[in-house]
Amino acid sequence: MDKIQIKKPYDLEERTLQYTKDVISLVNKAPKNLSNIEIAKQLIRSSGSLGANYIEANESLGKKDFVMHARIARKEAKESRYWLQLMECNDYLQPLKDQLIQESTELLKILSKIIEKST
Repeated sequence: MDKIQIKKPYDLEERTLQYTKDVISLVNKAPKNLSNIEIAKQLIRSSGSLGANYIEANESLGKKDFVMHARIARKEAKESRYWLQLMECNDYLQPLKDQLIQESTELLKILSKIIEKST
């Protein structure tokens, strides 16, 4: 079976991986309390899954598989944004947190457009 070529933004893989790195950076700097520790676990999982599923989508052998992984990546972007909003941060970390919330929203929009064009 030939691999189906679907147009994807070239920089999106790098963007999702950078997003995960930035999330981990925020988590490492955020106050360590019980609430934040649980949020951090979910946040790292969702941000990592976002990148992994987008990469899996690119490696997929067919349109159906591509769309499935892209939908999972989109779900993880939404979940990641949710956990970011819950994380408690010191004032000096707020700009980074806001930037990551904006980035997760952008990734969510991009993935939604890709899915829309692919279905």
